[in-house]
Amino acid sequence: MRLIIAIIKPFKLDEVRDALSAVGVQGITVSEVKGYGRQKGHTEIYRGAEYAIHFLPKVRLEIAVPDENAQRTIEAIVKTAKTGQIGDGKIFVLPIESALRIRTGEIDNDAL
Repeated sequence: MRLIIAIIKPFKLDEVRDALSAVGVQGITVSEVKGYGRQKGHTEIYRGAEYAIHFLPKVRLEIAVPDENAQRTIEAIVKTAKTGQIGDGKIFVLPIESALRIRTGEIDNDAL
């Protein structure tokens, strides 16, 4: 099993969710987060005053999938989240040692 963590632009969330459903992903955890990468934020002008925005709004997706679905899931995220602009995001893939569905007691792939 793999845990896929994707950090994407917020306006891409609905497209990514639809693409993940199409490849068979059954559950996603979504969190609104803030951060920056190489772009280091940006400056904006509001009511004539310029100010720096150091942390940009992003969306963090956490998706647990069986090993055989990991590559398909990653490809779906990349295809739909990519804009070609700086700040498109990152994907991290981690192994999952074990999973347990609390309600039924199912474990590992059955729990996903």
